[in-house]
Amino acid sequence: MADLKENAIGLLSRSLLVDMSTGAKEALYTVPVGKKCIITHVIVHSASAALGADNDFGDGADALTWLQNVNLSTVAANKWYVIVSNAVAYTIFDADDVFGVKKIAGTAQTATIDVFGYLYDA
Repeated sequence: MADLKENAIGLLSRSLLVDMSTGAKEALYTVPVGKKCIITHVIVHSASAALGADNDFGDGADALTWLQNVNLSTVAANKWYVIVSNAVAYTIFDADDVFGVKKIAGTAQTATIDVFGYLYDA
């Protein structure tokens, strides 16, 4: 039987205590070999404090292939934020692509980030 992640939108990954400081991209999910991946939405929650106003999501060193300039400044310890499509064309991720987040500006904080989507054969 096929994995539920290939038959429905599901939780692809949960990353705890993601370092939301400026600098390198933080990896959140790597697409399995032989698969393609469509990321449908991302939930950011359980932040150590309010997060920054400029965060990029996607693959590549600068995470520029899914959504940029995401304002997470209202996310704090008891808040959560859903990042969804804003009617633009997104990248379909290939096997071994690493989806992640890169904080562009703000103070160093941590958060939990859940990545949702589905997989299909490459």
